This record gives sequence, C-alpha cells and structure tokens, in this order.
Amino acid sequence: MNIHRLLLNQPHFPNLGLLLSRIITGGLMCYLHGWSKLMAGTGRWERLGSGLSDLLGLDFLSIPLGFMASFAESIAALLIIVGWYTRPSAFLLAFTMLVAVSKKIPAGLRDAELPLLFLCLSLLLLFSGAGKYSLDHIISKK
Repeated sequence: MNIHRLLLNQPHFPNLGLLLSRIITGGLMCYLHGWSKLMAGTGRWERLGSGLSDLLGLDFLSIPLGFMASFAESIAALLIIVGWYTRPSAFLLAFTMLVAVSKKIPAGLRDAELPLLFLCLSLLLLFSGAGKYSLDHIISKK
C-alpha cells in the first residue's frame, strides 16, 4: 500500500490531537516544573515573582506573582490535562511562559526555547479549546 495515499485518505483526528496536546503540555509542565514550585513556599514564590514585580516597580507583588506562576504551572496544568476550564488555564500558563521567555531571551533563543515551546502549546489550547474529549465539552452539553 502506498504510504502517501494512506496518509492523505485518513480522516483527521483534531480532537485526539487536542487531547494529546493537553496531556503532554499539562503533564510535562506540572510534573517537571510546577508542582515543586507550588510546594516550595513563599521564598521560592518571591524569587519567581521578582522578575515581573521588578519590571513593574511593585516589589510587594513578588510573592503573589510567584504564586500565580506556580499555580499556572501546577494546578492550571492539571486542569488542562482533564480539559476543565481549559481556556482560562491556558491563558494563565501562556502569560507565565511569556514572562519566562522575556526573562530568558536576552541570553539567547537557545535559553528561551523551552518556555517558548510551552508558550506556543498554551496558545494552541487557548485558541482551539479543549476539544471533544474533555470535561469542558461534557459539561457544556448538559
């Protein structure tokens, strides 16, 4: 069988693609980045949030902003996996990754590669939604 013909004649599976994107994005983000930051506490949150709070000139926001980043990389990532409040969660994660990219890009694109990839995946989910295989879809049908 001709592989080219096989691939072109197959039905498209966009909902399966969205499911895989959610599981991979949310799973990797939560497991490799988010959960440890969330559990680390205020000292870590302050260091995380200081980049944006220094930029804004509002030092008192470093702990809340660091918590927001930790929340986005852990709890919002878990919500992305199951497809519940996917767009708001993807927005939080995209914003967090945008800040991470802006902090790392001065050192070069190679240093910003990982947060840039997570930013792109978050934007994909923000614009497309969770798809058919999600709690968002199940709840919206009721």
